[in-house]
Amino acid sequence: MQLTDKANSKNKPTANIKAALTMATCALLGTDAIAQGKDDKAWDIDTAVLYYGETDRVTATEAVISGTKEFEDDHFLNLKFTVDVLTGASANGAVAQPNVQTFTRPSGNGQFDVAAGETPLDDTFRDTRLQLNAQWTQPWTDNSRVSAGIHLSKEYDYLSLGLNTNLAFDFNNKNSTLSFGVSHFKDTFSPEGGIPEPFEPMVLGAYFDEDDYKNRDDDDDDDYSENQRLVSEDNKSTTDLLIGFTQVINRRMLMQLNYSHSLVDGYLSDPFKVLSIVSSDGLTQDLVYENRPDKRTKQSVYWQTKYHFDNSIIDTSYRYMWDDWDIKSHTVDTRFRYFLGDDSYIEPHIRYYHQQAAEFYQPFLNADEALPEFASADYRIGEMSAYTIGFKYGTKLDNGHDFSFRLEYYAQRPTDAGFAQPGALAGLDLYSGVDAIVAQVSYSF
Repeated sequence: MQLTDKANSKNKPTANIKAALTMATCALLGTDAIAQGKDDKAWDIDTAVLYYGETDRVTATEAVISGTKEFEDDHFLNLKFTVDVLTGASANGAVAQPNVQTFTRPSGNGQFDVAAGETPLDDTFRDTRLQLNAQWTQPWTDNSRVSAGIHLSKEYDYLSLGLNTNLAFDFNNKNSTLSFGVSHFKDTFSPEGGIPEPFEPMVLGAYFDEDDYKNRDDDDDDDYSENQRLVSEDNKSTTDLLIGFTQVINRRMLMQLNYSHSLVDGYLSDPFKVLSIVSSDGLTQDLVYENRPDKRTKQSVYWQTKYHFDNSIIDTSYRYMWDDWDIKSHTVDTRFRYFLGDDSYIEPHIRYYHQQAAEFYQPFLNADEALPEFASADYRIGEMSAYTIGFKYGTKLDNGHDFSFRLEYYAQRPTDAGFAQPGALAGLDLYSGVDAIVAQVSYSF
């Protein structure tokens, strides 16, 4: 994107983008483009490109463009488009072993080997996500606002549709704001190969090449899909409720407090995650697909305070989350923006996160014990701590546009869950950490 002086940008790319958005919006709302161009403000455009790279694991690249247009009488329209591309290797939940392990691909098409002592990772992880959000905000009364929006997100094997609405009421000379929000999402998961049956064994090398997989006989007893897949797709729904309160403390200080309640119902397992069943000597006897409850209730409280010093701003927040899976988490996030003159700033950032494991989290299953009702070895629901440290630099360019750059280091450290590691597992790392670099470039005009 070319950076140009606004005074001479009539035929430049930024002006063209704004003009195209204006025309599209007018067509959508049934208004006259020329008349609107005289009375309404131009679009405010925010763009960003983000890179997230884990060591030897997942790499993600995200591009975002967001446009906000103000119409008459404080009516606002925001449109946001996001593209994510993910590649790399993802942990499948199995434990490391002192010998080479062989796994079937999630689709049943082919297999892969994992070296002795290594955390099993499926290196064929690929996905692209397209997401569109639209939000309309307008006054409801003199001291209140209403907002409503839609959400659409599509991945290779995942579709998410959502609606949301929010009411905000100002009082106390508009120094206090009380808000109420609700959203509902309907998600459809259709993984390649279908939804696996809980605790069914992973068939080793069910099909060794693509032709065998595509030409399999449905009457064959060894048919991967027939024996292990319940349905081709499944759904889940999520309803979120939010109550928020914002208070201006004084001319330098602002405080916010939120409470949220979330109800999730439907297919909540990960069809790509397995558990190792190990013998008393720690050797894997079988691999089975995980099983999680089909309901989850989450609650959280969130507190945030911003304070403006003479030449800096500190922004600190704390979030506590708990659910009926017995997961509890604490998040502390602090940013300190220091102004470098009138047009630029530097903003150090530090974040700490700690999570308690779900009640059904198990790094592996014991062969001499009966199968539990629910179990998952997914490290994302295990006990862990995570740290983020980095900085952001922002400046206003000569043409009045805003540019910023963010660079951060992220470290995730799973905690020993307290399970005895028998035999061969005693000398292996079952709780390997994740290290990642996050870089983002943003440009607003």
